[in-house]
Amino acid sequence: MKYTLADIKRGQLGVITDVSSVHIPLKLLEMGCLPGNAVELVQVAPFADPMYLNINGTHLAIRKETAIHILIDIADV
Repeated sequence: MKYTLADIKRGQLGVITDVSSVHIPLKLLEMGCLPGNAVELVQVAPFADPMYLNINGTHLAIRKETAIHILIDIADV
């Protein structure tokens, strides 16, 4: 089953597999949101938007509408 970054739960770990959508801003790619990088959901703001993530040590806040375009593999815990 394919998961997106919007599917990850707080504290879960995953690995980014695809960021090829045209809906992903270049700024996110420059900040490390690239395939193969580890991602963890740190916190979610009220109403579930934005999401506060740790991607390979870089902390980013992204909107859920962007997160649905980033494919991930969720690590089994």
